[in-house]
Amino acid sequence: MSAGADGGGGPAVAARSGDGSPGEDGFVPSALGTREHWDAVYERELRTFREYGDTGEIWFGEESMNRLIRWLQKRKIPLDASVLDIGTGNGVFLVELAKFGFSNITGIDYSPSAIQLSGSITEKEGFSNIKLKVEDFLNLSTQLSGFHICIDKGTFDAISLNPDSATEKRKQYVKSLSRVLKVKGFFLITSCNWTKEELLNEFSEGFELFEELPTPKFSFGGRSGNSVAALVFQKM
Repeated sequence: MSAGADGGGGPAVAARSGDGSPGEDGFVPSALGTREHWDAVYERELRTFREYGDTGEIWFGEESMNRLIRWLQKRKIPLDASVLDIGTGNGVFLVELAKFGFSNITGIDYSPSAIQLSGSITEKEGFSNIKLKVEDFLNLSTQLSGFHICIDKGTFDAISLNPDSATEKRKQYVKSLSRVLKVKGFFLITSCNWTKEELLNEFSEGFELFEELPTPKFSFGGRSGNSVAALVFQKM
């Protein structure tokens, strides 16, 4: 998934308006929620990397990565804790985790081109120990389980825009998350489509809010708010 700046959008900015035909959750279905879209994006980014060495966009901007890594450090998460990056894209966040010393990290994406791209980037950066797998998070293989930390920067947003049964796909996402995450494990999610209150509702079954992370604020028309929500849940 491609990304915008931390305070100004993200990989799949949803439309909630009277235009189009919004689903029951209020989102207008979009190609941003389809595998075909992201396959095309990463095929293009893979060609660009091979030709020019350009790694592509950072989901939600560099600050979003730093925010999550600061939290991991503040909570003294062991460097050998198992970490899963859900919808890893170009794998740049995995590289940053490895640079900070995390040694048991896995990135998954349903786009084979994304995994090829992230593999090329992690190899170039010298982190051959990073595990990468082509996996559809909504239809996981049995090998994925037992993670201490799961991280999502934009994947849940994209699923919410799927033109085909987005509500059911969100429910399956929560089931998959519950399956791969250890009890008392942490789930860190960054979203530009969902508010804190909405995310609390989406992940109310089996998870509880552990911490809200600070994100950039905006002001408009005398009102202020956050354009990005970043929450930490703990599996109960």
